[in-house]
Amino acid sequence: MTPVKKNEVYTMDITGMTHEGQGVGRIDNYTVFVDGALQGEKVEIKIIKVNKNYGVGKLLKIIEVSKDRVDPFCASYKRCGGCSLQHMSYEATLKFKTDVVKESIKRIGKLEDVVVHDAIGMEVPQNYRNKAQYPVGRYKDGVRVGFFAKRSHEIIDCPKCVIQYSKGDLIKSIVKDYICENGISTYDETTGEGLVRHIMTRFGFKTGEIMVVLVINGRSIPGQGKLVEKLVKEVPEIKSIVLNVNTKRTNVILGEENIVLYGNESITDYIGGDVNGFKFNISPQSFFQVNPVQTEVLYNKALEYAGLTGNETVFDLYCGIGTISLFLSKKAKKVYGVEVVEAAIKDAKENARINGVENVEFIVGEAEEVIPQMYRKGIRADVVVVDPPRKGCDEEVLKTLVDMAPDRIVYVSCNPSTLARDLKYLAEGGFCVREVQPVDMFPWTSHVECVTLMSRL
Repeated sequence: MTPVKKNEVYTMDITGMTHEGQGVGRIDNYTVFVDGALQGEKVEIKIIKVNKNYGVGKLLKIIEVSKDRVDPFCASYKRCGGCSLQHMSYEATLKFKTDVVKESIKRIGKLEDVVVHDAIGMEVPQNYRNKAQYPVGRYKDGVRVGFFAKRSHEIIDCPKCVIQYSKGDLIKSIVKDYICENGISTYDETTGEGLVRHIMTRFGFKTGEIMVVLVINGRSIPGQGKLVEKLVKEVPEIKSIVLNVNTKRTNVILGEENIVLYGNESITDYIGGDVNGFKFNISPQSFFQVNPVQTEVLYNKALEYAGLTGNETVFDLYCGIGTISLFLSKKAKKVYGVEVVEAAIKDAKENARINGVENVEFIVGEAEEVIPQMYRKGIRADVVVVDPPRKGCDEEVLKTLVDMAPDRIVYVSCNPSTLARDLKYLAEGGFCVREVQPVDMFPWTSHVECVTLMSRL
């Protein structure tokens, strides 16, 4: 029997925070999670979910307010599933993220006395995203274009998003008006019918170039020439307008086929300085870090931790389109980039070509298959950089790294929990965790990236 009942109102103290930024408290030793509540607050809540071991409460009133609480800057904040920490001061979110990393390494990694530096934040933590993906749908109140609500696929109309680059809102509104004025259908997930599914925009922070991608359940939009004309006239920075064909019943946003309506099939941007940095071609499907300002912070830290002198062979695992590989190539003798996505490797090779980089070799395949094969052939790395997806590294990769015993491992992670798990494995295999640097790539969200340096004991 739980000490709380659904739909009943209770008062409780918030004594902690989850990794996702929910407030945590207890009622008669029964754990309750509350969205929007901050540690140190006393709150009034309504229980909306009851499980055997925990409950979920809806925040009704804040009785004692935390010094870290601020007013959200977005009108859609309470319903949108995006920036979940807008009610917390930016300084407090950085401390929260640092603490999440420390707690994960200690609790999951079982590692003590690891140096975890304070998270590196942004001077201006707004308008930082260079990519937006807006779902499109039709409701009783008309066409909505925005973002999904929390834990839902209901679209919340969002006229202005403060974390996206500013021209994205204008592009979105132009396309929305065109859909409404011309009676164009929108995609319905339940029936699989309707034409327009998503509007995606990509922006080159250094070049100013803009790409517009219209994801459709078909191969053309009625009167699409007029839409192209209007977009280019009102947003002259647009260098590419693409129809992306996605006719599958799937939640995957992009299909495999692109039809160029205007301009080029890709835009360009630079990382590592303006035109003196590395140039990258960005297509609709390209993986490219969404926060270019913090990307340079992250990659420079990875390069610093790699400690290259010009004589090293480096493995860059989960290399994507080769962004980190190119950074490493400046100071390495040879870099091998490994990535399972064939299209990404194609982009990586092209990015190496356009930058005149000749000491990088890109290989398509699962890292857990490619790296053991290379090691058995006698190809050994002095330094290994890994940048895996949220699930972390495959155990076979970690086993091979332990056997190979490189001088240093630089682990770039987007998930402190799987980072801590993998650090534990490597520490038990003879590596020492020297230091961890969290970087705030996604301000106002609970996500945090880390760069970790490991070396042989």
